[in-house]
Amino acid sequence: MSRSSLLVPALLVISGLTSCADRGPTSQKVHLSHLSTPVGAVAPTSDQTLAATLEAPATLAKEEPSACPDDMVLVEGSYCPDVEQRCLRWMDPPGRYHEFRCAQYAQPATCRSAQRVKLRFCMDRDEYTAPGSTLPENDQSFNDAVKTCGSLGKRVCQESEWNFACEGEEMRPYPYGFARDATACNADHTDLVDDAGKLKDRRAPSDAYPRCVSPFGVRNLSGNLEEMVAIDGTSPVRPAMKGAYWQPSRNFCRAAQTAHDAVYHGTETGFRCCSDPE
Repeated sequence: MSRSSLLVPALLVISGLTSCADRGPTSQKVHLSHLSTPVGAVAPTSDQTLAATLEAPATLAKEEPSACPDDMVLVEGSYCPDVEQRCLRWMDPPGRYHEFRCAQYAQPATCRSAQRVKLRFCMDRDEYTAPGSTLPENDQSFNDAVKTCGSLGKRVCQESEWNFACEGEEMRPYPYGFARDATACNADHTDLVDDAGKLKDRRAPSDAYPRCVSPFGVRNLSGNLEEMVAIDGTSPVRPAMKGAYWQPSRNFCRAAQTAHDAVYHGTETGFRCCSDPE
């Protein structure tokens, strides 16, 4: 067979493909993932492909700048100032401590406020830990928190910020959900006082309880240290304390101790810082 007779069918095939490619849309779907080259085009040789790949400029994905420093997380959303969280079942028998620990809350929680408040801020992922230490810093007063956070270019968190970072827009009673889990956070201890009647130091490292994480990724908000915060709208600013390993009635997001002043400190007290995002 002559070389010219072989070229005729080949040219007809290529011509037919080109004609099909020029047509308008049809009802038939073309699955492009099965085509190695566009319809009507001639596939390049392997050498051509390699050369084109080597000559093409590298395209790097643009990394979005973070709104918060590496040791902080962005907390953003709609906060409900007045929440109703109804307990379905208490953990303890009738008596003094009967309503200290709720085993299961009704879901969802109810926002009783006329409107929610938009919040956007940065919060330390972990409780403040001194450089070189493995445990968060304890025996800290509110004044200590103000001083240390200020030296880091940060500030003490508002109580509303702490609440929201713990519960999220879902208004969870606990950072991990609506049912109490005694093993999720550093809480629910019974052996708390030593022979001298002093509170034991039951702090844990920041990564000791991997399930004690809020919807925003903040750790140990329920349990571990009792953290100093500023009560919203007070002038002069008054402190409150949130969280704690030692007090079962304070191991949920909305609980707060407001009876102490700005100089109070103890084995159980610490803090974390907040800041405004960039």
